[in-house]
Order: sequence, then C-alpha cells, then structure tokens
Amino acid sequence: MSHKKTMPAQFITFEGGEGVGKSTNIEYCRQLLEQQGIDVVVTREPGGTEIAEIIREALLKKPHNERMSDITELLLVFAARAQHIEAFVKPALERGCWVLCDRFTDSTIAYQGYGRGLKLDTISQLKTIAQMGIEPDKTFLLDAPIDIGMGRAQARGPADRFEVEQLDFFTRVREGFLAIAKASPNRVHIINAAQQLTAVQADLKQALEQQKPEPK
Repeated sequence: MSHKKTMPAQFITFEGGEGVGKSTNIEYCRQLLEQQGIDVVVTREPGGTEIAEIIREALLKKPHNERMSDITELLLVFAARAQHIEAFVKPALERGCWVLCDRFTDSTIAYQGYGRGLKLDTISQLKTIAQMGIEPDKTFLLDAPIDIGMGRAQARGPADRFEVEQLDFFTRVREGFLAIAKASPNRVHIINAAQQLTAVQADLKQALEQQKPEPK
C-alpha cells in the first residue's frame, strides 16, 4: 500500500543569474519533499524533453559560424518551452506530481527582455502561445551580487553562450529578475543566495513549508 500523501500538485520554478546555486538547491528541495512522501520530479529549461534538449544544445552550447539573432534566440527558448510543457510539465501535474523546474519564463523576461533589450510585449505574446495557461505556483528567486555569482560560475568550468556576456548584460538581467519579483510579490520569493549554503537552504525549507497545501 502506498503511503504517499495526496495534495494538490505544485509547479515551482527556480530563477536567478549565473552561479547562484540553483542546481544544488533544487536537489535539496527535491530530497526535502520526497522525505515528506511527496511525488516530485526535477526538470530544467530550456530542455527537459528529448526535443527540448536538442533545442537547448543549439541555443547554449554549439559554436555557430553566424551570429544568432536575438529574435531567433527568443523563439527557440519558447519552442523548447512549448514542448516541455506539453510533453512533461502538464502530464506530471495532472498525475499529482510536484514539478521543480530550473528556469522558466522569468528567465526569458530577464535574459532576452532586460538583457537583450527585446520588447516585453513580444515576450508576453509568445508566453501566451507557449504556456497554454500553465503558470508557476511559486518561484524562488536566488539572488546574489553579480561578482559573487559570476565568480562561482567561472569556477564551474567552460562557459556557455550566455556566460561569456559582458558584466553590464548580467547587471540588466539581475535588474530584470528583481523587477519581476517586485511586480509579483505573492508568487516570487527572493532568497539571498549570497549567504552560506546552510542559511540559503534554511530559508528554502521555511518557504516550502508555507507552500504546502493541507493533504487530502
């Protein structure tokens, strides 16, 4: 007999700039929820499915002989997102499974909108098409000063196509994330990622407890 608790599935996204510790802290949250008997899956954007991962590879990793236009980049991000939602996120939520996602549309607004300077109205139109009404129940924004995050990112190894951008790009990205948080205070919970990891995870644990609905 299963001892899993039945409670409404939650779609929780983790956002932030480079080197803020998203992967480590998503894994921590996954273990925390599983210890409480909650079904949970971890995924990422761009990516998360076979087709979406192919798009991710083209978007982030592959060296290109021609410059990728900012609009092409934006469309690829949303193409991967549409596939990810349809093939992975929606089915997981429908079967009662919590979904923890490393990046979602907030990253698109911050990187392609604030960072690249694309119109937020354009991003909003594509969001409506791609997301099909799916929205995060809660977003944890892991925020740290640019120099701290970039120092950690550089220590990880080779940079991807975004990590080689100039400092002012990442300053605009951070400003974008903070603007999103200010506009959506009920959804976006800012976590101080410049703290020691134990303090970051204590904050996440407390926030997750508040997020859990009562079991049925």
